[in-house]
Amino acid sequence: MADEICAKRIKKSDGVNMVTCQAPVNIAIIKYWGKRNEQLILPLNSSLSVTLDKKELHSSTTVAVSEDFSEDCLWLNGRKHNIAEMPRIQKCLATMRKLSHNESLKDCCIHICSQNNFPTAAGLASSAAGYSCLVFALSRLLQVKGDLSRIARQGSGSACRSMYGGFVEWEKGDAEDGSDSIAKQIATEDHWPGLRVLILVVNEHKKGTSSTDGMKRSVETSDLLKFRSEFCVPERMKIMKKAISERDFETFAETTMKESNQLHAVCQDTYPPIAPPYMNQTSHSIVQLVTLYNNFCGQLKVAYTFDAGPNAFLFVMENDIAEISSLIRHFFPPETDRGFIQGMEVKSQTDLNKNLLKSITIEPSPGAVKYVISTKVGSGPSELGEEHSLLDENGLPKP
Repeated sequence: MADEICAKRIKKSDGVNMVTCQAPVNIAIIKYWGKRNEQLILPLNSSLSVTLDKKELHSSTTVAVSEDFSEDCLWLNGRKHNIAEMPRIQKCLATMRKLSHNESLKDCCIHICSQNNFPTAAGLASSAAGYSCLVFALSRLLQVKGDLSRIARQGSGSACRSMYGGFVEWEKGDAEDGSDSIAKQIATEDHWPGLRVLILVVNEHKKGTSSTDGMKRSVETSDLLKFRSEFCVPERMKIMKKAISERDFETFAETTMKESNQLHAVCQDTYPPIAPPYMNQTSHSIVQLVTLYNNFCGQLKVAYTFDAGPNAFLFVMENDIAEISSLIRHFFPPETDRGFIQGMEVKSQTDLNKNLLKSITIEPSPGAVKYVISTKVGSGPSELGEEHSLLDENGLPKP
């Protein structure tokens, strides 16, 4: 019955079968940095993330299969890529074909067209969204059942966490073959309705050192990374899961910021240090702004976290988001107000506390924050209708 339902989802037109899906970005609050097995992408430690709403940040992917296709093809953000030079894509395709329940399609060539609605390779988790979307779409096209996070992991480690919505744990596992290194949801997207996220986009350009290269060098040279994975993370995982379960924002915020700080400390403990560093001067100014604001309030009202890039992810409760966004606008004034805050609506607060402004001893940096994306916790991958296809009836990118 499940096979029949899945088969009905597949569009059939002139011998071309296709499916279009959309998948979310996730931001790690307990960080993944470093692999114990490069080939299988097995992490040194477990990690935990928040899946963000697809409305603001997503990858869309259309996959098509046909007996008439002569080779596997990939178009990413409008540019054709050579799959022969992309071993992780090849691995995902080979695994999904092997697991396919549709014998008539598993030996056919596949066309893949994918695009992001946000900058790629700029520290906004584009690979997580991209690979999770690819695996999810292929599962619908080729009728693959079972846990998909293990397969997405082999494309990009953090992609396994984007296979679910809400709050997601990636278990590092113990098996040498990686069979138990999978993701699982620990709380749904509606578990903590008041939690909001502001993404401060500082730089949209490709980072100087890729996460893959940076991790590898850290594993080889950083003593702090070894200490972190063995002693810090296991305890922090327990603390964070409890904080999420109880919707304890202060504990959540403190642990999130400690994790972010430690990740970038590892990058500096790496030899030679990762350069240019992922965080830049604006990133550090954002940290200072958050720290001084929390100190003035006498409690943790906002938390920052940074992945491998300069862009800041701020967690804040809905009641405080107007004041936080106004502070951002004050200390990082935009070149133009139009489009500065994108995504979910944020009510402006024109009257900022004068004593608060005096307590924040940083100089305004006009134009340092390019724009802000306002979003929330969101759901996992989903299938889209035919009208959203990125490929035409012949399996080629639409103009």
